[in-house]
Amino acid sequence: MRIKKVNVTEQVVEYLKENIEAGNWKVGEKIPSENQMTYTLGVSRSSVRAALQYMIGIGVLESVHGKGTYLINSQVENWEEADNKITSEDCKDIEKVLEFRRILEPDACRLAVERGDSQVVSELEKYLKQMKKYEGERDAFVNADLKFHEVICKASGNQLLEKSLHKVFLETRKNHNQMNALFGFQSGIDCHTEILEAFKEKNSQKAYRAMWNHMNQAMKKI
Repeated sequence: MRIKKVNVTEQVVEYLKENIEAGNWKVGEKIPSENQMTYTLGVSRSSVRAALQYMIGIGVLESVHGKGTYLINSQVENWEEADNKITSEDCKDIEKVLEFRRILEPDACRLAVERGDSQVVSELEKYLKQMKKYEGERDAFVNADLKFHEVICKASGNQLLEKSLHKVFLETRKNHNQMNALFGFQSGIDCHTEILEAFKEKNSQKAYRAMWNHMNQAMKKI
């Protein structure tokens, strides 16, 4: 299948949908790589990547680092419902994004302490060290910051929390850079240090409060 380069990403999405609905790929199987689809369809890798991110965002595909992209849900009753997905337009209002995160992340933090293990603490330590290492380097600092939060979301054991917050993080990367420029580096380091301490103490309520305060302080500064 070769496609014309008009609305390319949408056409790649249609290609993915057709293969899923036709049963060419089974749930749990790895789908063709970005490189393979780029060659097969005759489009740019960025167009393929954008289409894959769309399908990941609506919970159809899952990207596994170092392994590839897997089909995790073929029973999508109405593809048009994907129009209700979280978009960059929804995330333009930073205050609303922080309000959303203040509602969800403290409880994600509490659950992560209760359900997580020592590996979670190790990962949080790793990303906090990266934040300290990259103080002054905005892009790398923000990347470590978001990874810290994603570890917590995953450790919550709740896929709805993990997927919805992951999507918000993807759509608000630029906003995080802007917030970092506004708040500075030390504030983020201090808040994340407090959260990490709660995990080390296995104190779920302290972790809840630390995350709530983190979000609330950001909202007040905005």
